[in-house]
Amino acid sequence: MITITLAYDLAGLMFAAIAWVAARDRGNPRRFGAGLFWALLALSFLAGDYLGDMGNGVLVLALAALGGFGLMGRGTEECAPKEAREAQARRWGYWLFPPLFLPPIIAVAGTVWGPHLTWNGQPLVDPKQGTLIWLAVGIVAVLALVLVVSRRRPPTALRDARRLVDLIGWAAILPQVLAALGGIFALGKVGDAVATLVGQYLTLDHRFPLVCAYTVGMALLTVLVGNAFAAFPVMTSGIALPLLVGRFGGDPAVISAIGMLSGFCGTLMTPMAANFNIVPAALLELPNRNAVIRVQIPTALLVLAANTLLIEFLGFPHS
Repeated sequence: MITITLAYDLAGLMFAAIAWVAARDRGNPRRFGAGLFWALLALSFLAGDYLGDMGNGVLVLALAALGGFGLMGRGTEECAPKEAREAQARRWGYWLFPPLFLPPIIAVAGTVWGPHLTWNGQPLVDPKQGTLIWLAVGIVAVLALVLVVSRRRPPTALRDARRLVDLIGWAAILPQVLAALGGIFALGKVGDAVATLVGQYLTLDHRFPLVCAYTVGMALLTVLVGNAFAAFPVMTSGIALPLLVGRFGGDPAVISAIGMLSGFCGTLMTPMAANFNIVPAALLELPNRNAVIRVQIPTALLVLAANTLLIEFLGFPHS
């Protein structure tokens, strides 16, 4: 049976290759720091299960030190000349975009129909992690497709991967780190503290203020921590489950799903979500690093208001 280890191994091998290339880049005066950073990240994917809690904790601290003290530098690997890129763009036109949809299509198809695939009486793919495994399969499939169609060799993809992670830098691991905060907050019972605050300042007899507290709280906490996955367990355990579901009989699936979307509204409005908002501005070489956020804020506020109303009208089917 194929397990999530396959996806971790693929990611680990990619980062190991990037580490090797980065450490050999003599144009980067901090190439050993960059190589060590990506090598440690590769190690976490390839052998994280064997390192134990203490080992993984030390590894994360080392990553934070390398990134925080600016020990990574930036490589000198350049992409193809501008004229060559423009020629490729004119040749392929909008056909450059369809391959991007292949990973999510394979992930959805594998999640829906994958459980029916068996090998020697056992599921071919671990059904508990099917979505992530099929997403990894989709990424490998689109990589193979692009290499065949563009007639490029795998090292070309590796050089471009290294160039992109160099541009992103340590922020490339920000989603992982921030998502882990959700687990830490849950263990620290931050949700209980949120529930206490809500009970002190809001009346618990009226439903709509609590709905507003949940959706707006999800957005604001996401703005602070930069990731909706970190805010979700806090706000859901503090407001959604005990009050909206337990007290007012709300549908947990509807409330949780729309609550998560409310958190994503906060993602659109914060520089803490660097991989979504700051990195694109850097890649596009925009003069204002907050230009993406400024454009997204009106849409985020409208969607947040809509999410609040959707929970009020769809989250309580028996009221």
